[in-house]
Amino acid sequence: MISRALVTALAFVVTGAVACKKKAPAAESPAPCATCVIVTDHGFNPSLVTLRAGLPGAKTTLTFTRETEDTCALDIVFPELHVKKPLPLNQAVSVELPTDEAHTFVFQCGMGMYKSSVVVR
Repeated sequence: MISRALVTALAFVVTGAVACKKKAPAAESPAPCATCVIVTDHGFNPSLVTLRAGLPGAKTTLTFTRETEDTCALDIVFPELHVKKPLPLNQAVSVELPTDEAHTFVFQCGMGMYKSSVVVR
């Protein structure tokens, strides 16, 4: 004979397993790594990247991936660094930044409509 507690526990586990398979509401997903930026129809995600300042000559590579056609962000531009690179759909594009001292770099789409920044601390 199966006890009432066992039946209740089994029902709880089955209900929980079914509930876990439900999809969460769509939300803006975080970038997959600290130095990755995803380009969406809402701009850059994350919109602020924070990096640690390193030794003299230190550099960090940021990786940008455009995931939508519905954006004007077809290029990534770092005006201060005189860097402009095309962002092909679903292809990673790397940009190397100096991280040897504290500084804030602005990056934007080619039209300047989406702007974000990298803070080196």
